[in-house]
Amino acid sequence: MPKKYHIETQPTLPRFHPIGKYTTVEFREDCAGSCRECVKKKCIYGIFDENVLHISRMEEPEYLYTCQSCFRCVQECTKGIFSRVINPEYRTLGDEYWRPEIIHRTWYQAHTGKVPVSGAGYRGPFTGQGFDAMWTDMSEIVRPTRDGIHGREYISTCIELSRRVTPLKFNKDMTIASDLSQILEVPIPLLFEIPVDFLINKSILISAVKAAKSLGTMMFIRLQDYTDDLFDYSDTLIPTLTKENYKNHIHLIQKSRAVELIYDPDAERIINEIRDLNRETIIIIKIPLDDQAAGRALAMTHLDADTLHFNADFHGNEINSKEPRFLKDMIREIHLKLVENSVRQKINLVFGGGIALAEHMAKAVICGADGITASHMLLLALECRLCNRCKDGLSCPVTIDEEFDTRWGSQRIINLVGAWHSQLIEVMGAMGIREVRRLRGEVGRSMWFENLEKENFEPIFGERKVMDS
Repeated sequence: MPKKYHIETQPTLPRFHPIGKYTTVEFREDCAGSCRECVKKKCIYGIFDENVLHISRMEEPEYLYTCQSCFRCVQECTKGIFSRVINPEYRTLGDEYWRPEIIHRTWYQAHTGKVPVSGAGYRGPFTGQGFDAMWTDMSEIVRPTRDGIHGREYISTCIELSRRVTPLKFNKDMTIASDLSQILEVPIPLLFEIPVDFLINKSILISAVKAAKSLGTMMFIRLQDYTDDLFDYSDTLIPTLTKENYKNHIHLIQKSRAVELIYDPDAERIINEIRDLNRETIIIIKIPLDDQAAGRALAMTHLDADTLHFNADFHGNEINSKEPRFLKDMIREIHLKLVENSVRQKINLVFGGGIALAEHMAKAVICGADGITASHMLLLALECRLCNRCKDGLSCPVTIDEEFDTRWGSQRIINLVGAWHSQLIEVMGAMGIREVRRLRGEVGRSMWFENLEKENFEPIFGERKVMDS
């Protein structure tokens, strides 16, 4: 049995005071001032100890970034001087998809490396759009393992990026007659990809690639971003090539464990030429996630490609469509297209775009993906607020457009992935599944709101009709 995969996390403080969800308002004139143990000192999360900015400036109101919503301070203050309200600046974060709670939760995980919790519990909503309309089956959680999934229990999160030879052929002496290709595994079903629609600089790239190397995963990179500073990380990087420029970068093809090729109808010829340059390299085809994606995926399985990489838009929607479908439905369509044609086992599928939470990784795999790419999450780990100021040519409020300590940046990303990995094995353990490859396409381990609604309410109320806005 291989060594258990473990991610070493360590608290990494933010450089700037984050925008907290809650703020406390205190009526200090009513404070008794004689409490032997003030409720602030008894906070089990120590958030008042961490809130140095407020203590030094003595400002009101007090914005609490790491508050876990247990409301103990409000309930136990002997004079009842605490009042808790939503921070108005918190409501301005993100947009309708990248909601404030997603951004806030990501900051917390990058800071602490821990799974986020809520002291007040979760009060809904229990369904919504996209991945929020999909629930995972936790039936096995009623009989947990002897010492917990972080103890001796072995749960594998490893996936391959290399093509699988099916079926295997054997000689008469039972030696393998099939031509076996190089096997490339990554220990977590997550690859990195820096988003091109936001600012990119040297510090961001080095932080991300350092984290990828430490985690054992890989990172897609554009040729214009592949500078001399990154040559030492060639084993971790997957350069993205095109039909027009691949011949100009033979040295990258020869030194890289994997390369990515932008989809082209003439892909077969290009793949064969890349194979001639480096027989061991893994070839990944990047395909836009549009209405032609399933057909292109089927065509690519008959070529010598190893992995197909699909990208939805920033919100996880199908691109170039007037009525775009969401990522989970597109994953399902492509996966089933390959299953129906008996070629799914030959090739790997990786999807990106709209991956915002750890649960999205597990849900994408359930829909049929082998792995996912994290893009905007990397920037959020570096304190990005998705405020779009950089797109408008304005200064960044957290100065990630300037150089910063890449050791700090890489540890923040490692912390985030560590929290995501913990959540993935928690979900798998609760499902009774011990290998993430076994989870792929296992929709029987999930519940979909639209299916449940149709089965239970359509016989009574009829088909739901969507009203035009």
